[in-house]
Amino acid sequence: MQIQILTVGKLKERYLVDGIAEYVKRLGSYAKVSIVEVPDEKAPENMSPAEEQQVRVKEGERLLAKLASEFYVVALAIDGEMWTSEQLAGSLDRLATYGRSQVAFVIGGSLGLSDEVIRRADMRLSFGRMTLPHQLMRLVLVEQIYRAMRINRGEPYHK
Repeated sequence: MQIQILTVGKLKERYLVDGIAEYVKRLGSYAKVSIVEVPDEKAPENMSPAEEQQVRVKEGERLLAKLASEFYVVALAIDGEMWTSEQLAGSLDRLATYGRSQVAFVIGGSLGLSDEVIRRADMRLSFGRMTLPHQLMRLVLVEQIYRAMRINRGEPYHK
């Protein structure tokens, strides 16, 4: 399986960089994982809704430019479907079984994803109704992908 995590912005916090690197290393036994970062757009604090929309559009264009057409796209969105770890595992297993073994998870910037990225997505996945920093979401996502791979192989993993 080939998994791409496509995200806006660079990670600066060492603890997040280290945690993500550890899970990507562990995932090497199960899948080819790549993390692709696109630059974030400058977003001052007091922006109008139209300016916020423009930021999402520009970041969305950068994300879409990196998405190959053959990838099954999962957009991380607060209004997406909420799954258990077992449901994520089952979905990844079904995708691989039925020839959709290239999966891209897309994480937006601080203002979320553009409508264009949402339309390109094959599904929207939510990790809960609370807003998480997009940098932290990367760590949570790679851990859950790792957990899903362990579940699919019937390997133990702490609960």
